[in-house]
Amino acid sequence: MRRTLAEKILALHSGEEDVTPGRIVRCPLTLVLANDITAPLAIKAMAKMGADTVFDREKVVIVCDHFTPNKDIDSAEQVKFCREFAVKMGLMNYFEGGNVGVEHALLPELGLVGPGDVIVGGDSHTCTYGGLGAFATGLGSTDIGAAMALGETWFKVPPTIKVILTGTLAPFVGAKDLMLKLIGMLGVSGALYKALEFTGPLCAELSVEGRMTMANMAIEAGGKVGLFASDEKTVAYAAAHHRPGAPMLAADPGAAYEREVEIDATGMSPQVACPHLPDNVRPVEELGDIAIHQAVIGSCTNGRIEDLRAAAAILKGKKAAKNVRLIILPATPAIWKQALAEGLLETFMDCGAIVGPPTCGPCLGGHMGILAGGERAIATTNRNFKGRMGSLDSEVYLASPAVAAASALTGVITHPAAV
Repeated sequence: MRRTLAEKILALHSGEEDVTPGRIVRCPLTLVLANDITAPLAIKAMAKMGADTVFDREKVVIVCDHFTPNKDIDSAEQVKFCREFAVKMGLMNYFEGGNVGVEHALLPELGLVGPGDVIVGGDSHTCTYGGLGAFATGLGSTDIGAAMALGETWFKVPPTIKVILTGTLAPFVGAKDLMLKLIGMLGVSGALYKALEFTGPLCAELSVEGRMTMANMAIEAGGKVGLFASDEKTVAYAAAHHRPGAPMLAADPGAAYEREVEIDATGMSPQVACPHLPDNVRPVEELGDIAIHQAVIGSCTNGRIEDLRAAAAILKGKKAAKNVRLIILPATPAIWKQALAEGLLETFMDCGAIVGPPTCGPCLGGHMGILAGGERAIATTNRNFKGRMGSLDSEVYLASPAVAAASALTGVITHPAAV
C-alpha cells in the first residue's frame, strides 16, 4: 500500500494495515505533553477516571511556560498544582523556573521529540514537531488526562493535502512567509482535520527550524498535523539534539492525496497576516503606513536562534522608534545563552529592546506585553484573533522576525529592505 507520511507513521505505531483516511486507529504514544494552563485540567480529568499513576514517568511531560514567571496568584496556584503532581508521579521531565522554555522549542532541543514519533499535547501548536517528521497534534485536556494514564489514544486517519514548495526565496523571505501565504490560500478552516504534507525542492533548502515554524502554524489552517519528511538534515538535527540514529521517513511515491497545492516562492514578498484572522494575508508593501505601538519577537513560532539572528541583523546599530515597545523573548534558556554569547542580546538592548525570559508571554495575552485599547502590535507569533494579545480593541499583525524588526525601527509596518 502506498502511503502518505501521516498514514505511514500511524501504520507503524498502530500495527494496522488499513490506514486509509477516515479509518479509526489505536496508537501507543511516544510522548504526552501539557503546560501550566492545560495540565491542571488534565490531572483532574485523570483523577476522575480513577487513575492514580501515569503510564510512563519519562514520557509524560509538563512545561510551565504560559504564565511564568508567575504573573499573579492564580497562575502561581496553577503551577503549584502542576509541581505537586510532578513530584507525586516522579515525572522525569517537569520544567519550571530556570530550566523552562517555550514548550515547542524546548522539547525538540532536548531530544524529547523526533522523527517518526506519535505525540499528543494539551496545546494546539503541538503540531510543531511535524517539522521533524513526527505525527504530533493537540488534544483537549480530558483526552490528555486519559493519555497520561493509558499511554495510548485513537485517531481518525486524516486525508492529506500535499503542499509543493518550489522556486527561489528572495532576501528577507523565509519559512514564516511561506506558511502565511499558504494559510491565506487555504483559509483558517481549509485543512480542517487534514494533514498538510510539505514537499517540493524548496523543502530541502529550509532549515529544520524553518520547517518547525511552518508545521507550528498548520493548526491555523485547521490542520490536524503539518508534516515534513525526515531527511538527512532532520537526522543531523536530531543527532545534535540527543536523538542519535533517528530514522529517515517520507511518503511513498504514488501515495494518494486529497488535493495538491503549489507555492512558487520566486518573486514573493514578505507576508503579513492582518487582523483579525491568520488567513487575512497580504504582501507587506501593500499595507501602507500602518503605525504600531509594539513589536514582539519570540514564541513557539519564531523564538529560535535563527529568528533572533535575523532580527539582530536588521536592528544592529539602530534604535527602535521612540513610541514602539520592542519585546524580545528567546524561546529557551539554551537559545538565550547562545544569543548572549553571539552578542545578539547586546544588539537588542542597544536598540532599546526589552529582553525577557523564555516564556509564551504576550502571545496568548498572558503577560509581559499586553495591549491596551486602540493599540496595535506586529508579532512573530501565530494568532491574531480579536483580543489575542490583550484588549478586544487592539490589533495584532503577524509577520516574520525580519518584518517585525524593521517595523520596530520605523514605527510603521515596513519591508526589511527599506531599513
